[in-house]
Amino acid sequence: MHRTITAFLGYLRDEKGASPHTLRSYGDDLGIFWRYLTETLGDDADPTEADAKRLRAYSAWLSGRGYAASTVARRLASLRSFYRYHRRQGAVQADPAGGLRNPKQPTRLPQPLRVDQVVALLDAIPTDDALGVRDRAMFETLYGGGLRVSELVGLDLADLNLDEGLARVRGKGRRERLSPIGPMAVSWLRHWLSVRHPEAVGEKAVFLNRYGRRLTTRSVGRLFEEHLKGRDLDLGSSPHTLRHSFATHLLDSGADLRSVQELLGHRRLTTTQIYTHVSQERLRDVYKEAHPRA
Repeated sequence: MHRTITAFLGYLRDEKGASPHTLRSYGDDLGIFWRYLTETLGDDADPTEADAKRLRAYSAWLSGRGYAASTVARRLASLRSFYRYHRRQGAVQADPAGGLRNPKQPTRLPQPLRVDQVVALLDAIPTDDALGVRDRAMFETLYGGGLRVSELVGLDLADLNLDEGLARVRGKGRRERLSPIGPMAVSWLRHWLSVRHPEAVGEKAVFLNRYGRRLTTRSVGRLFEEHLKGRDLDLGSSPHTLRHSFATHLLDSGADLRSVQELLGHRRLTTTQIYTHVSQERLRDVYKEAHPRA
């Protein structure tokens, strides 16, 4: 990795307090850019000397290798952050990434589960051992609070206020919010905490793996896939589908958009508005099925 990239990652870690997941993402994105430069310019290439034309060529190179538009956009965003940092440091005079345009991305609406599908999925989780109880508590909490998976695995025991039915959640940018999680999640969390056995004294994570250590987002994804098997559900669903379902079910039941925004921890209302499109699609489906002139 080039020293300018290492310096930027060090800044994110030491001054911005970036999480290990964020550091890995930036490292992967900038590592690919560095490999592109060495392949096209040689091993002595310096990322801070790349100009706008070189960056446009890199964007085209990414697209030509079949990366999804969302992946290309994320990698270009990492470059913008990299060059903003080095411009502040005086290493570059003009930002070569300033004029980069993201590739056009297809509009993809989240695909939520119906209420009965969520209930059937959660009820089907076997709870005859501690890990089953953990899984039920975990996915009840995801759906009951509309949490991101990273927020779920980041929960510590001190974040739970089960008497009030609340969890202190750390979202994107380490922004904290108090999230209601619902009585069903509270009930299963109490059950899980009664059988939770950490490997080490003082382990503060709420959700632990079979070895008594904090679960990872990847592990939650694998567990969700296991519980999907044998169910008449889209196998492309993921734990994040429960968050989509949470938002859609609230709007379908009459919740206002601003309240849903707060519950999801979205910084901008426009991010939440995508769920109104999902609800409109459902209304159209109901209309077509029920109206005699549809």
